Amino acid sequence: MIKRTPMTLRGADRLRQELKQLKSEARPNVIKAIAEARAHGDLSENAEYHAAREQQSFIEGRINQIENSLSNCEIIDVTKLTASGRVVFGSTLELEDQDGGNKVVYQLVGDDEANIKQGLLSVSSPIARALIGKSEGDVVDVTTPGGTRSYEIVSVRYV
Repeated sequence: MIKRTPMTLRGADRLRQELKQLKSEARPNVIKAIAEARAHGDLSENAEYHAAREQQSFIEGRINQIENSLSNCEIIDVTKLTASGRVVFGSTLELEDQDGGNKVVYQLVGDDEANIKQGLLSVSSPIARALIGKSEGDVVDVTTPGGTRSYEIVSVRYV
């Protein structure tokens, strides 16, 4: 049995958009580039041909990766959650660092859609695992590679 991985509705839509772009634009463009490079003759010393083949390999690999992610995921609509202030998959959290007072906002998402620069925190990360099940107002100690940090959960939203 295949283990289904959680994914937000928004994350699944982003992956579908990327898949559509790869199939409708990137793949045809690289096929055209390969054909043009072949027309230049000897393939053994044709840098354009080898670069285009490498790009094709990357595109096909990414298409396979996205298709596998989408076929093995369980899509969760965050707006329909009723966890009443508890931290669960898909919730958006505002945390305050108890050491420096800095505030950060994260949404807990699946591994395939995580992007810390966009505030999308993987549900399997150490921070997320420490926060799951806690409630607004709780102070949570999180062990990170940089040491133990304390965060107060300022707010929990389901958007």
